[in-house]
Amino acid sequence: MDAAEVRDLSPRTFWLSLVFVLTISALLRGLFPVADPPWQTTVGIVWHDEGAWVHNARNRALFGAWTQDAWNPMYIAPVFTAMEYASFRAFGVGLWQARIVSEVLGCLSVLLLLLGVARIAGRRAGVIAGALLATNYVYVMWNRTAMMEGPMTAFMVASWYCYVRTESAARWGWGAAIFSLLAFFTKAASAFFVAAVALDALMRVAFAADRRDRQTRGAISTLVALAVCGTAALLLFVAPNWTDYQFYNWQVSVTRKPSYDLQSLIYRVTAFPVLHDLFTRMWFTLVLGTAAAFGVLARWRVASVGERLLALWVALGTLELMLHDVGNERRFVFFIPALAALAAIALGRDRSVLREEITRIPARTAWLTAPLIAYASYVVLAAVIRLGFLYEISPNVRIAAALALVATAVVLATWPKVPRWLSSSRWTPRAGTAVALIVAAGQVVQYGQWAVGRTSRNYDASVELGRVLPPGTLVHGKLANGLSLENRIRPVFVGHGFGNFEDRKTRDDVRYILTYVAPRVGYEGSQIIDVLDAYPHRTIIMTFDVAETATGHDRAALIDKFGAVPEGKRQTAGRAKD
Repeated sequence: MDAAEVRDLSPRTFWLSLVFVLTISALLRGLFPVADPPWQTTVGIVWHDEGAWVHNARNRALFGAWTQDAWNPMYIAPVFTAMEYASFRAFGVGLWQARIVSEVLGCLSVLLLLLGVARIAGRRAGVIAGALLATNYVYVMWNRTAMMEGPMTAFMVASWYCYVRTESAARWGWGAAIFSLLAFFTKAASAFFVAAVALDALMRVAFAADRRDRQTRGAISTLVALAVCGTAALLLFVAPNWTDYQFYNWQVSVTRKPSYDLQSLIYRVTAFPVLHDLFTRMWFTLVLGTAAAFGVLARWRVASVGERLLALWVALGTLELMLHDVGNERRFVFFIPALAALAAIALGRDRSVLREEITRIPARTAWLTAPLIAYASYVVLAAVIRLGFLYEISPNVRIAAALALVATAVVLATWPKVPRWLSSSRWTPRAGTAVALIVAAGQVVQYGQWAVGRTSRNYDASVELGRVLPPGTLVHGKLANGLSLENRIRPVFVGHGFGNFEDRKTRDDVRYILTYVAPRVGYEGSQIIDVLDAYPHRTIIMTFDVAETATGHDRAALIDKFGAVPEGKRQTAGRAKD
């Protein structure tokens, strides 16, 4: 092999590329700070959730107390709440101020993924990883919204970067532990990642030839830090707030939503790659990332800790979603950095679809991995087949499953011919870089399409609401939270079975309701219909253009519960249908 062919980027080229990638990352996240999230071609963002999730931070910044009513997401996302409060204190309460937390952390995640991949796979692979993540359309859009998925994923990337550094210095184990726990207390959906860090660290210790070497000390440091920091979080936050913590993190987030019977589990396993656009939008990255994960599995004992954690990130994350919920696209966001890193390693270092080590696996062992090969093939195939049957489940599942079984049979029956061909077909470093740039450019095109047709209806509606209602006005409904960031109203959230749900029909002290009237009345949830029905004399005061569905003609209404009811009868109006 020619020496020039394997030569990595020079330090100067690397740092220039790093600056360029970070500049693009910042521009994509920072431009148009109050624009609506994509609604023409959605990526799963529900815009009115922004105000709901920053509710406690806004309460503290405007009214001096975290708790103002029975909706307190600070017990679900204490770290996110604290960061949002810090932003509000520094810059004031507003939509861009709420979003800047996710934007900054998104840019930091790009930097740390780039640097981490550069350490384990070379500078070229690092730049490719940074470019793929910086421009990923879905990831960019989630980094632009004031919700937990972006910050949670950024903390996972930070933890992974620190864990990579434990190969050279044990003290980085504390960073890996702290950031993984920050991810968990930003959103508990990242619990699998804490388990992944702990699992790999345990394996490093268990299989170490010398427990005094640097790598093993790094694993021990990580485990000790997880134990110490986890105990501190338990004693300082969880235990003192146990009733609220248990309610929000178990009753609201776990038992209330998914079903765990066999039929539901089968549905989640089969629907995993076909429900949403995320894997389709990043199909090339998905294919290479999945293939690279198999390469890590084939050389598990000699793979770097960073590569092993990436593989565990994808594997345990998949299991977590199958057990819990695949219905919301937001739950898939955490896959993006891991797949981008694995794909970058394949493009920039390995320069082949599969690692050569896979071909050395005996046929008998390969057959034992048939379920993994079949399901990985199913995910990859379904993500592209679904284009023919968008948002239809049955046809995609049947066709993709059939093709995946055929592909698996061919691969195993001819073992190792297919893996050998895929591992021997190598490209040059420049070709890998060129392909990465083409993929990144395509992702920027998606951003450009959104930017050309962008709107700011939700921001404008929030500003207009502030002109209509004086500061401190109580307003009922989840939509009140969504439209609260550019004014000083006091939203009274109504969730489904939680968050001011119990007294939703009797809150006569709350005169106004905010809800959708298009695409339909009560679009945000059936619980608001209960509130509307309890006040039959209600009157629509005004309506606002908002942007949620692909129709482009959504409207919210500000409603006076009491309408023309005489003042003396308002005390009983709300109880007419109890």
